[in-house]
Amino acid sequence: MFTIIGLMLTGMLAGYLLRKRNLARIQSVITGLIWLLLFFLGVEVGSNEAIIRGLHTIGLEAVVLTLGGTLGSVVAAWALWKTLGGKKEEKA
Repeated sequence: MFTIIGLMLTGMLAGYLLRKRNLARIQSVITGLIWLLLFFLGVEVGSNEAIIRGLHTIGLEAVVLTLGGTLGSVVAAWALWKTLGGKKEEKA
């Protein structure tokens, strides 16, 4: 836990110190690193037999959570839009 927080704070410090530099290529470097992390995550999951055996159950739970999260976000966004007085619908 302290390692994660330390890395995060170190990254924030580095960002603060480098804020005036032109870091135009950093976006492509970050994207590449994320792809690499996702690949290694896939390797780790694929090598874990317990996860592979329970994939049908995990997959069903993931679908339910995804649909619930998406539906909840849509409802919350719609309610916020109505609360803040979004564009009024005109009747034809």
